[in-house]
Amino acid sequence: MAQNFDVVVIGAGPGGYVAAIRSAQLGLKTACIEREFLGGVCLNVGCIPSKAMISATHFLHKAEHQAEEMGIHIKNISVDMKQLKKWKESVSGKMSGGVGQLLKGNGVTVFMGAAEFRSKTELTVKTANGTESLTAKNFIVATGSRPIEIPGFAFDEKGIMSSTGALALEEIPKNLVVIGGGYIGLEISGYLSKLGTKVTVVEASAAVLNGVVDPECAQVVARKLTKQGVTILTNAKAKGHKKSGSGYEVTVEVGGKEQTLKCDKILVTVGRKPNSDQSNLKAAGLAVDEKGFIKVDAQRRTNVPNIFAIGDIACQPMLAHKASHEGVMVAEIISGKNRVYDAKTVPAVVFTDPEIASAGMMESEARAKGYTDLKIGKFPFAANGRAVSLMETDGFVKMIADAKTNILLGIHIVGPEASNLISEAALAIEMGARIEDLALTIHPHPTLGETMMEAAEATLGHAIHIIQKPLGRSKDAHA
Repeated sequence: MAQNFDVVVIGAGPGGYVAAIRSAQLGLKTACIEREFLGGVCLNVGCIPSKAMISATHFLHKAEHQAEEMGIHIKNISVDMKQLKKWKESVSGKMSGGVGQLLKGNGVTVFMGAAEFRSKTELTVKTANGTESLTAKNFIVATGSRPIEIPGFAFDEKGIMSSTGALALEEIPKNLVVIGGGYIGLEISGYLSKLGTKVTVVEASAAVLNGVVDPECAQVVARKLTKQGVTILTNAKAKGHKKSGSGYEVTVEVGGKEQTLKCDKILVTVGRKPNSDQSNLKAAGLAVDEKGFIKVDAQRRTNVPNIFAIGDIACQPMLAHKASHEGVMVAEIISGKNRVYDAKTVPAVVFTDPEIASAGMMESEARAKGYTDLKIGKFPFAANGRAVSLMETDGFVKMIADAKTNILLGIHIVGPEASNLISEAALAIEMGARIEDLALTIHPHPTLGETMMEAAEATLGHAIHIIQKPLGRSKDAHA
């Protein structure tokens, strides 16, 4: 006999578990189904474990390369990869366990198993103890995405890896070929390089992070990676591979000429695709677009009125925090609140060294939307006292504003703690702030956050801690 619920959420990632908790808070009888692990990809094999590895290797890098300059002498540094992996897994375990406690504490019924729709009001869950049948007034599909495979490079997660395999390494590879110079590829390249791996990045376009972040920000990261010993091949395509002893030979075409790269392992990071081939969506009558995303409206409602879709399965951007925002929104819509997705910006972060964070439009996007008269200013971290004391002075804060109104259109940061600084930028853009709003807000000293105030002053043409040429009104008022 079927169990009946007001809301059934499929998927317990950052979108799904948040939707389930908020639904329960609003008095709805709620169930959440998860086929692998609570917290989804993000907490278990994505965001959290990768940031744990990045944090550990950043600490190692500072100890190896900066401690001596500070007068701190550290001898015989070594890395126990198995212990590092164990620590990384403990971080993910704590977070995943916390999700379980939150779901239980809010009265959500959890089913561990694979869900399949039978109709628009019923589904089954195959659990370790058998098959359960659930009915609900409303369903929220939050089944996420998975890494894209490319022809000739099928994942075995041992020699040819996705990000999942790269985060499970027990030994440090001597040589690694990374196919794809997007944010996942560069994050993993960065921390493995710090562990001693010789990394070669193969990127099909003209630059790494192409179209993903502000080009000037990407250049700073590319230079730092190169200085760190990472080889970056652009306008390059991986054509195939073959086994060579215990490793591989990867054939790459660069500028029309083929070359061979020898490596121990291959990492493929060319993007992710929605899991729309799971959960038997056809049985519920759900419409899917040509890219595999479930079609949704501004409320994340599908073509079937009682079924919603959120997170990576629904639409770009495929970011955890966007999924969580949608999860709260959809739960409140189901409970009767009148809400739509109307965010002006979804901030994005790349956890490279230095970090990159963005909110709002890039210059090219602003011009494409008709903003021809812009004010653009930058303030370097090299002129910030806190950054100097941290010995992390690469990068800058860049602001883009409409010159007619001074309303901020985009803020892009490359530098230390960019991931934390970007929240102020997101709030400013969401509230329709002007450059003056940031410039006239007193920021505490000495902090990295001062760079936001100083970048605003630079965009207005009167920075204090850098020397600027007087800015005149022009089509391109760059500072």
